[in-house]
Amino acid sequence: MTIKTFKIYQVKPRWIFIKLVTNDGVEGWGEMISGTKTETVVSGANEMANFLIGRNPFDIEILWQELYKSFFRGGPINSTIVSGIEMALWDIKGKMLNVPVYELLGGKAREKIKVYSWIGGDRPDDVVREALDRKTRGFDAIKMNATSELHYIDSYQKIQSVVDRVSSIRKEIGDDFGIAVDFHGRVHKPMAKVLAAALEPYHLMFLEEVVLPENEEAFKQVALHTSTPLATGERLCSRWAYKNIFRDGIIDIIQPDVALTGGILETRKIIAAAESFDMAAAPHAPYGPIALAATLQVDACSPNVFIQEQSLGIHYNKGFDLLDFVENKEVFQYNNGFVPLPSLPGLGLKIDEKLVKKVSSEGLIWTNPKWKNYDGTHAEW
Repeated sequence: MTIKTFKIYQVKPRWIFIKLVTNDGVEGWGEMISGTKTETVVSGANEMANFLIGRNPFDIEILWQELYKSFFRGGPINSTIVSGIEMALWDIKGKMLNVPVYELLGGKAREKIKVYSWIGGDRPDDVVREALDRKTRGFDAIKMNATSELHYIDSYQKIQSVVDRVSSIRKEIGDDFGIAVDFHGRVHKPMAKVLAAALEPYHLMFLEEVVLPENEEAFKQVALHTSTPLATGERLCSRWAYKNIFRDGIIDIIQPDVALTGGILETRKIIAAAESFDMAAAPHAPYGPIALAATLQVDACSPNVFIQEQSLGIHYNKGFDLLDFVENKEVFQYNNGFVPLPSLPGLGLKIDEKLVKKVSSEGLIWTNPKWKNYDGTHAEW
């Protein structure tokens, strides 16, 4: 069996799908992150996927090594391409062997997977109403952005606004409800210390990306101002990028993204390494259905995953949502805040390729918002 051909689709709102097809007609699907360079990713994916033609799709590790370990390696563009291809290879292998992918990674470590829901949008608003809505739907955990633009040193009124939003959810729903607050790298070290300390009384589930990953030396300083678990990892592109995090021991929760770190097996390796450092995992997955399906395969066999991000209804999904391109929508049916383990072979998805083709023909241009501070300087989104 060999890989015969491939197809890449640019899909609104912000997803890139890749389909590999074997000479036996078996199809495997993967997903890449468009970020702000959709055409760059697509062009690179076409170039790299050509390398697979005539190769055995079962040789996942050697193909990964050859794709990833070019002379100039790493970075989000190369890494997301490798990730999407790797997912598709696992999808083929699972289908050929008639088992879910997690059965090939050691088998299940749990009976079900806990998930949380996003609320509030990019500039968090109306959080109490949305939190009550999620509780009504059975979720007992949510995540929200902390703040919008925030300068290196900024108004304490903005800090108080964050506190007021969190406090209002606690007051309305009570203490037995998980609240995660995502700083999203928007908060620089001076204000991150202030904000972390101000949120300490509200017993949050975790604080996410309290500073940008390139400022990882500041994690220790922020940690001095809070006992709340700290999480990071969504922008890291390989297992090698986690070495300092594991060595320093400051971060409590890692958040690798299966569509960025190199794929399913690489994410499994990262999470397994975290377990040896007594760290939890809450994988990053705010994108499309294929990336989420691949992430659930990792969750199923990883005991230190305690909760999973998912994108149903997330504020980025304009025009199309998580379920629109999936025929077997039951795979993402949440019951009391949990999703069942995948049961179908491969990634467990039946993709509506007819709709994928239609939407892909319309093109895709997505870029993250461009924000400015009160003085016109660039603000992190």
